[in-house]
Amino acid sequence: MQTHKLPTLPNLGDDDIETIPVLKQLARSHQALAELKGVAQGMPNQGILINTLSLQEAKDSSEIENIITTQDDLYRSDYQTQQFLTTAAKEVHHYANALRQGYERVKQTRLLTSNDIKTIQSNIENNNAGFRKALGTVLKDQYGNTVYTPPQHPNEILTLMDNLSAFINDDTLSDWDALTKMAVIHHQFESIHPFYDGNGRTGRVINILYLVQQGLLDTPILYLSRYINQNKVDYYHLLQAVRDTGQWEAWLLFMLTGVEVTSRQTTQLVLAIKTLMQHYKQTLRQESPRIYSQDLVNNLFRHPYTKIDFVVDELQVTRQTAARYLDNIVDLGLLSKHKLGKDNYYLNDQLFKLLSGVSA
Repeated sequence: MQTHKLPTLPNLGDDDIETIPVLKQLARSHQALAELKGVAQGMPNQGILINTLSLQEAKDSSEIENIITTQDDLYRSDYQTQQFLTTAAKEVHHYANALRQGYERVKQTRLLTSNDIKTIQSNIENNNAGFRKALGTVLKDQYGNTVYTPPQHPNEILTLMDNLSAFINDDTLSDWDALTKMAVIHHQFESIHPFYDGNGRTGRVINILYLVQQGLLDTPILYLSRYINQNKVDYYHLLQAVRDTGQWEAWLLFMLTGVEVTSRQTTQLVLAIKTLMQHYKQTLRQESPRIYSQDLVNNLFRHPYTKIDFVVDELQVTRQTAARYLDNIVDLGLLSKHKLGKDNYYLNDQLFKLLSGVSA
């Protein structure tokens, strides 16, 4: 008999939820996820993927909450200098920073605690409100009828989050598959709704970091929010259906299919980025060997929109040298040059198209 020390919310029990269809989907999801992990390990610089794909995950996760930005505004904004073209781009960058900081924390401690979750939400929302001490959002249907009320009392929220933290970090509490647990943890977190704001985005960060904690990914690059965003109606319907019926299979199949689909999509994206990097590397070596360096190539792929300042900081060269490098690369057709205010931006057009989902 399995022992699942998960807090009790409406219709959440200790039944065996890993049905035969779920087990079959688990096999496919694990295979796709393992392939993504292997392909990502073959990248010469993991920071490139973390930087570019975390922004993509942040963009899609934020869109689920109707925070919409363009790729252009997103990549011309810069978190380090706190220069943002729009409020939406600023929020997306805060999300990406929360994901990266959470990843560093999980990689160091191999834990994902309630305090870590509060830090993630704080970085996303740029406040320190912590867990709710007042009534939570009541979910209503299209007719104004209440369909779900999250836990309301602060002590209940603390107890539930402590229990969820134990479930996340103590593998002896459940022998469910890690991907099953990820889907259950996500449902549980969204049902507790512990924060005043940012619950959805925080919950989607937890998804990725849990996979890292479990060793299923080395880097937080699974592009799961795009799948959720493309299937938003089903996502919210199935979240509520578990609360209404206590039946987990449809929800689990939805989330597990999302892992498979996005793993395969992200694998293809990583392979395409790797191929494109190799093309840039060969072209620079052949056409401009005096300026070629792996650090320069890395810069062009870490920042789809790069700037002279970025090259100065990362290559430790003068502004004059950095400008000469970038203008030379423009002449080779590998970058295009754009003016924004007093600054010049250099766009890696082919990478930008890949990240935008457009065939290069």
